[in-house]
Amino acid sequence: MSLSVNQEIERLRAEIERHNHLYFVINQPEFSDAEYDALFQKLRDLEAQHPELVTVDSPTQRVGSQPSAAFASIEHSVPMLSFGNAFDASDLRDFDRRVRTLLNTEDIVYVAEPKLDGLAVELVYRKGRFVSGATRGDGRMGEDVTANLRTLRSVPLRLRDPDGFTPELLEVRGEVFIEKESFAELNRERRDDGLASFANPRNLAAGTLRQLDARVTASRPLSIYFYDVGLIEGMTIESQQHLLNTLPEFGLRVNPLFRVCESIDAVIAFYEKVQAERQALAYEADGIVVKVDSFAARGLLGTVSRSPRWAIAGKFPASQGMTKLNDIIVSVGRTGALTPVAVLEPVRIHGVEISSATLHNEDEILRKDIRIGDSVIVERAGDVIPKIVRPMPELRTGDERAFVMPTTCPACSSEAVRMEAESAYRCLNTSCPARFKQSVLHFISKGALDIEGMGPQLITQLVDRGIVNSLADLFTLDRDTLIGLDRFGPKSADNLLAALDSAKHTTLARFLFSLGIPGVGAHLAKVLAQATEEGSKRLQDRLDVVPDLLAHKSAEGSKRLRASLDLLAQTSEEEMASIHEIGPLSAHAIAAFFASDQNRQMLLDLLRAGLALEPPREGPSQDRARTALAARRFVFTGSLSSMTRSEAGERVESLGGIVASSVSKNIDYVVLGDNPGSKADKARELGVPLLYESEFLEMLESYE
Repeated sequence: MSLSVNQEIERLRAEIERHNHLYFVINQPEFSDAEYDALFQKLRDLEAQHPELVTVDSPTQRVGSQPSAAFASIEHSVPMLSFGNAFDASDLRDFDRRVRTLLNTEDIVYVAEPKLDGLAVELVYRKGRFVSGATRGDGRMGEDVTANLRTLRSVPLRLRDPDGFTPELLEVRGEVFIEKESFAELNRERRDDGLASFANPRNLAAGTLRQLDARVTASRPLSIYFYDVGLIEGMTIESQQHLLNTLPEFGLRVNPLFRVCESIDAVIAFYEKVQAERQALAYEADGIVVKVDSFAARGLLGTVSRSPRWAIAGKFPASQGMTKLNDIIVSVGRTGALTPVAVLEPVRIHGVEISSATLHNEDEILRKDIRIGDSVIVERAGDVIPKIVRPMPELRTGDERAFVMPTTCPACSSEAVRMEAESAYRCLNTSCPARFKQSVLHFISKGALDIEGMGPQLITQLVDRGIVNSLADLFTLDRDTLIGLDRFGPKSADNLLAALDSAKHTTLARFLFSLGIPGVGAHLAKVLAQATEEGSKRLQDRLDVVPDLLAHKSAEGSKRLRASLDLLAQTSEEEMASIHEIGPLSAHAIAAFFASDQNRQMLLDLLRAGLALEPPREGPSQDRARTALAARRFVFTGSLSSMTRSEAGERVESLGGIVASSVSKNIDYVVLGDNPGSKADKARELGVPLLYESEFLEMLESYE
């Protein structure tokens, strides 16, 4: 090995990082893609010839490492606080009034920046080298996503030092996001492969950064803007202006669309400008963040609860638009519930085309007096979930007509019945194809067996073509069958088969949740699993196992699952109701499920398909999950679309949180569903943080 090789490798690394900075940070590329690729390949070849010279901060190491079993935790040196919310100009003026009163001065300078809709992270640089990165987490502890952050081209692995200086320690904070066009392109590719589209850029960015396989992260175009710091050693930052002007000197990308505001009037003008232009932005923004510029003044203002007094998030109102309600159709859920869905004249709201919206149930339609043919105001609640806010009766022509709920199932023509004390009509035919498709969707969902690569379009093909007629049929799919489907290529087939094989090994809680037993949500499934696993241990040694189960490589796991299912089948409704947290209605539903001959055959088929239990997980990680929301108090208001409020409360309590019924200063979060009531107003009055349903779900998924 000669010194010249080492020098050439260092030269290539520096040149590649310079071009990364030009392209990804300041948007002034000098090289074509072909020239850049040639430079990169030259470095890769040299490192392959001299592997002893490969370093972790080489550009070639961005491509992603082998999958990790789980994320470790990293404690933030300085807590990553969440901001309080302002929802209009009046709220922003109240914030300004509080700041001026506390500082006893009229001369306040603010810095306002767009509030990106992504995932907050902290990166740590020591002596200019990137050493670790973590998600915000609960503000005190985050998940170690260092390997994933290394894959971002806009993250420098070494800080730039144009003046020959970098700080000894720099903890810098930013927001990871995906630009709108990149998000649209990814969804186009997924549709071409017959896969379900991603829901929105924010969830995709968060999910991508939290991939256990960093190679998945590397394959997706994540971006980052930096906006704050934790600890710094070796230099002093005096203000937000100083920070935003200094970070780019180190190669750390900041959002150029920030504004120094000499008054609250200037802040409000910026708020209104960004709101008016948000659809033209390259990224999703749900508001602005307003910060007192002076770091010395911030120290005097301090914090309250988990929010700084020196900053606030000015949230934009939910996006609305007017369109025509062309029709109301009825969808069928996995429990047989018939849900009316509005078919809308397509309308673009906040850059997203909306053509349908849920109407929840017949009572909701009657309450709002919504008629087919109406002009309606449509809103993306939380900028995610479309809903009809109200009709516009003043625009009626007389041709509008009332909606009548069908008395038969639109999928199978069986009788639809409105159950006592329920607002929904239900199809009672358990063989209904629409119900089965939804059951499959639930079975493979994230909280259940979590089978990636299978979405509604693929399930529809499989069921309509008669390929999948039971849940067990999923595990008999082969490569040739999958490749024969519309828009499904060899790579997608291989990935799905691998995901199906992996999903055979699961926990009892996930398996029970995946079955879609009425009333058994994620939390109740964990309660039932814990109670069952204790008793099933006594059955395993004397279990008459189905002979062909013993041929499986996971025979012990199959035996544990069979023992648990046998015990559940033998448990009476009264015994079920005696389990703590299982009420009489849930006990009746669980006992009825396991008493059904049809369900017992389905469970046996799944066992024969290779479903098996993982060894029980024990240790500190499980304890941390059970206390992730320790003593945090939640209040729910409005109706949730993804689960009942009772199920949401169960999930909070399973993580150590507390569900309260009224809003006070002691409440940590108020979760907003559709049509939130006075609790939301009280929360704003008291400064209690508000969570839209999508934000609440992200919080749960980050801990479960």
